[in-house]
Amino acid sequence: MADGRRPLEDEYLAREERARREAEEARRKAKEREERRRLHFMKCPKCGADLHAETVRGVDVDRCGECAGLWLDAGELEKLAGPEEGLFRSFLETLGVRRYGAGGS
Repeated sequence: MADGRRPLEDEYLAREERARREAEEARRKAKEREERRRLHFMKCPKCGADLHAETVRGVDVDRCGECAGLWLDAGELEKLAGPEEGLFRSFLETLGVRRYGAGGS
């Protein structure tokens, strides 16, 4: 076409195709993430056996029935530690664990 519309149409179609491919890639990655989460949910990171929830000092933690590993989610270690100062608090700080809640991050 001599009026110049064809290059604009081509550019538009190329942008639309790129957007479609990016959306498709995002859907594929989300599906893969969900599948990994489903496969690993409540599985021991050490031995792969099933984890079961157990309450320790009022905090629900995950324990492996095979290797007896104890696995904590974010914030659970701080809840178990409580407000005490001393050696355990120093140990947590050495690990880089910060308190959650008021004043924490």
